[in-house]
Amino acid sequence: MTSSRNPGICPALLAIFLLMLSLQAVYSGSDYDPYKILGVSRGAGQAEIKRAYKNLAREWHPDKNKDPKAEDMFIKISKSYEILSNEERRSNFDRYGQMDENQPFGQSQHHGFRSFHNSFYFDESFFHFPRSRDFADSKYLLHHAQFNSDVLPGSHKRPYLIKVTSEWCFACVHIEPVWKETVQELEPLGVGIGIVDLGYERRLANQLGAHRAPSIIGLVNGRVTFFHQAVVREHLRQFIEDLLPHKLVEKITDNNYLAFLDNWRVDNKPSILLFDQVPVVPLLYKLTAFAFKDYVRFGYVDQGGTHCTRLLRQFNINTYAPTMLLFKEDTEKPVDIIQARGLKRQIMDEFVSNNKFLQVPRLVNQQLFDELCPVKQFHRRRKYCVLLITGDDEAFLPGNKAFLDFASANKKDVLRFAYVYQRQQQPLCQALLHNQFSLSPQVVILERRSQAGKVLYRSVSGGWNGSEEDKYRLHEQLELLQKDPTYLSSDTTLPELNNEMAPIFIIQWMNAASDYILQIYDDLLYSNWREMMPILSLIFSALFILFGTVIIQAFSEPAENKPRKPKPQEQQQTEDEASSRANTSR
Repeated sequence: MTSSRNPGICPALLAIFLLMLSLQAVYSGSDYDPYKILGVSRGAGQAEIKRAYKNLAREWHPDKNKDPKAEDMFIKISKSYEILSNEERRSNFDRYGQMDENQPFGQSQHHGFRSFHNSFYFDESFFHFPRSRDFADSKYLLHHAQFNSDVLPGSHKRPYLIKVTSEWCFACVHIEPVWKETVQELEPLGVGIGIVDLGYERRLANQLGAHRAPSIIGLVNGRVTFFHQAVVREHLRQFIEDLLPHKLVEKITDNNYLAFLDNWRVDNKPSILLFDQVPVVPLLYKLTAFAFKDYVRFGYVDQGGTHCTRLLRQFNINTYAPTMLLFKEDTEKPVDIIQARGLKRQIMDEFVSNNKFLQVPRLVNQQLFDELCPVKQFHRRRKYCVLLITGDDEAFLPGNKAFLDFASANKKDVLRFAYVYQRQQQPLCQALLHNQFSLSPQVVILERRSQAGKVLYRSVSGGWNGSEEDKYRLHEQLELLQKDPTYLSSDTTLPELNNEMAPIFIIQWMNAASDYILQIYDDLLYSNWREMMPILSLIFSALFILFGTVIIQAFSEPAENKPRKPKPQEQQQTEDEASSRANTSR
């Protein structure tokens, strides 16, 4: 019995099937347009692309949008931004419709095979192999431009934990459960999370010094530190805690709490005391202290200790729940209190943000002046700064105290009270006092009009010595200002304030140098040679130049000091001269 099958049918059917799949893959790839997804034109700039991405990501984030298609849409938005935010990938897409920067462009068969590869045949799900990057990771993906514009400056306010990964990385899959648990624990505390894909962000990986996956990096104050221990949640938590600057939070007892609270005069900052039952400072509190280190001083009281009974009794602290007390100029009575069993980061941030300035802070630099007395905005209410120009001698203390009492009794959203020492801020005071050095304190009401320093202002007549008459006169002029903004009749351009805290920068520099030396030691300890090559190259170059110079000098000195041996011709000439002199003497 003979078979009637045609041997060419099966290969033909198989070829047609593969062709249909390839065409479908190519069609699906060409149907994807990141410009349409983000809703921008092909000539859009990076600022427009970033703005569109932020708006769409906020709209379609699955945590906020309950639409069943939100997750897929969010992934498409993230992928589109990955392409268009990178000039090289964007150019490749515009020219070839290609998205992978590592693929050889201009070869259509490679593109078709890549699409076919992604669509069906070599998909990881075919082998039941989980990809190292899933949807949960997509919102943490970092891009080179975004890292330098957002993450790097943001690391001065909160630490970042960054995972370097790549596709088909078996070790990355192995650490994934621990990574997810760590993210779930640390992100609510305020730790920034980031993921860098080596295949897509090689430039960013090179900037970080990460050349292999998986790698875990800590970023604090712009400084990169590699994690070298076993990937365990407790180790990662301790890693982040060790990266934070030392002495963020001061341990407070009965012996030092008065000095701590009274130090507002020197640091020009409010103080916060946290009372809790645990002997170590909670990580959440350290992270809050790091975020607001430029504004507030933080102290911690261990309620279980034996040296805080007077402190607990004086402020009537409930020992059953963590308590935060915030103090300003009055060190005997807190201006705000918060008590809760489960303190959340959002609650703590709001508590500190609402109280990050003293009632009457001293203007010690331009940044503080910009925040206290902001530039007038057309769509907002006018805000005025009531400025006391005074001195730092004891003779000025009663008037300064009276100004503080007046400010406490006249709190308004549109008024900000502050003071300056005339001796430390002479250019500012001369501009407001018409180049006159006043021996008595003066009060000036001003409104900032531009970033360039232009202000409208008016000096309160009669000066300021803190009397009831002075308070009445100031109150009357503030009332007139509320009714008629043109009351500020003078204008001038203020110079930038002197930075009175500049000497502290030397201490900060020394601390930064100390941290840098510790980082070098850490890299040497763990043989992180690839990341250390630039530093080692610099060190060895310096040593080579130094010792090379010493060796050259050592060999050259004996030759210079040694008497020169005359040449034979010179020796003969010397003998002839000696003999002629002998004949002449006869």
